[in-house]
Amino acid sequence: MTPIISINESLRLLLAPLKIPSRLLLGPGPSNAHPAVLQAMNTSPVGHLDPAFLALMDEIQSLLRYTWQTENPLTIAVSGTGTAAMEATIANVTEPGDVVLIGVAGYFGSRLVDMAGRYGADVRTITKPWGKVFTLDELRTALQTHRPAILALVHAETSTGARQPLEGVGELCREFGTLLLVDTVTSLGGVPIFLDDWGVDLAYSCSQKGLGCSPGASPFTMSPRAVEKLQKRQTKVANWYLDMSLLGKYWGAERTYHHTAPINLYYALREALRLVAEEGLANCWQRHQKNVEYLWAGLEELGLSLHVEREYRLPTLTTVCIPEGIDGKAVAKQLLHEHDIEIGGGLGELAGKVWRVGLMGFNSRKESVDQLLAALRQVLPQ
Repeated sequence: MTPIISINESLRLLLAPLKIPSRLLLGPGPSNAHPAVLQAMNTSPVGHLDPAFLALMDEIQSLLRYTWQTENPLTIAVSGTGTAAMEATIANVTEPGDVVLIGVAGYFGSRLVDMAGRYGADVRTITKPWGKVFTLDELRTALQTHRPAILALVHAETSTGARQPLEGVGELCREFGTLLLVDTVTSLGGVPIFLDDWGVDLAYSCSQKGLGCSPGASPFTMSPRAVEKLQKRQTKVANWYLDMSLLGKYWGAERTYHHTAPINLYYALREALRLVAEEGLANCWQRHQKNVEYLWAGLEELGLSLHVEREYRLPTLTTVCIPEGIDGKAVAKQLLHEHDIEIGGGLGELAGKVWRVGLMGFNSRKESVDQLLAALRQVLPQ
């Protein structure tokens, strides 16, 4: 007989069925998912090699190309959050000793620095105060100085609410034989993006912000130039799970087993992308811009100022300066517990100085803005 081992019953929890408060998520992410996306997630799973699921993967790839405005064949969703897709871009094209130049003007530029260093890159940086952006002249000077294999920029810096202009950067990179890597985590679905026209070689995003989905199925794309660098590597990609020479065979014609995909998260992503296509990209971008301008006007009427110059503000995320003498954390806590509204605080250099207000995906609606402004009128001192 198999010996019976005494069970430690002190570890046992007897819980009621799951019950989570209903919140309006107006922080830097996640955003609330569209009801159709939630319904898709509730669909019974099939196998990750089932023909129906493989067809859905093809639909995701096509819809991602549309949303990013790229024809890159290697355009997939990574099974993981946006940070996993971020690491995938670094892991696949960075070899030990490669010079990687990173524009740091916020928290997520610094995260790219950390990641690239872990893959053995010779990391160089150019910096700007948080909330500012790089000019083409500054980028040209940096490329001339460092001659990098890769230039990495954050298109939408989630920590500051600033939008980095990308027009002309790809041409610069080609002049210097450099790959252009771009973080579009807080821009995809809500901010105009033209990867092919802008000459972007690698991009990544997430599912839970502008796409209005749940986190865990994260867009990733590589241009033919980037794929060529991957194919010419002298060393294996140091991250097995994110190696596109392996993952590409699961998403490509071979359909080679790689991992068990999070089936229901891909259902949700497919549905979220379908909704973007149904609305139309131009309409989607215009909706985000219209609603954020309504938000800005309402915040200014309350006497609040905004951190980023209007020209470079994101339509998806706004940094609001916390007035002198106001406890920013206390206000955010009051909004959450008394009004069921989540907003974010500042990170890094902006910690304690700003609130971060997201209007992304399904949440980019006039009703969301009205609800927030009404709550702020009650919470802020008159």
